Amino acid sequence: MEKQIVALFGEAEKGEYSVPYYLRSVEELADRLGQPPADSRGLYLAVQALLFDRQLFFIRVEEEGYSTNDYLRGFDRLRQQGLSRLAALCLPGVGCKEIIGASSRLGLIDQCLLLISESDLYDYLTFGGG
Repeated sequence: MEKQIVALFGEAEKGEYSVPYYLRSVEELADRLGQPPADSRGLYLAVQALLFDRQLFFIRVEEEGYSTNDYLRGFDRLRQQGLSRLAALCLPGVGCKEIIGASSRLGLIDQCLLLISESDLYDYLTFGGG
């Protein structure tokens, strides 16, 4: 059985912005992306995905939920790599309608889970998140 693919956007200490990093282990995650910045959720969730034996593509953004251009370029790069069949798209810190809408328009969340927090969902539904 093929492993499920998770694409996760988040902050990290190292690596290029908007580039999908294919990661196979927690050790590789630490080597390539370094430590998480304070109040970041992306690398923590990446560790969880790896521990649950998922294929992981981590896309570094400058600031979770706010670096719209990093998200949009990351979505484009995922599509260029043929990764439109995701099991889950994880967007910690994102409640912005522009970012979530862009992932939908590119077909990234067709029949996959969109993973956001309760507070991000509230922002999305009430304010649009920016």
